[in-house]
Amino acid sequence: MGGQMYNIFGKQVASQYLAMGVLASLFGGVAVATSGGSAAKPTTPGATPPINASSSDEADFIKKFLEQEGSAEKKH
Repeated sequence: MGGQMYNIFGKQVASQYLAMGVLASLFGGVAVATSGGSAAKPTTPGATPPINASSSDEADFIKKFLEQEGSAEKKH
């Protein structure tokens, strides 16, 4: 194979080696990008976010609502 030769950093490099390097970089990058991340941390059941209510009545209403929704989910 007497293909095209390129002069890179003072060395002769054949075009097929450049092509293989480009393809390896491309597929390697795609494999790393699509490999996924760490699994999401499981949340503890019953853990609720903090309630930032302006009054105690509002806080009680939110707590009762969350309890009702939690029991409704268990029924389904």
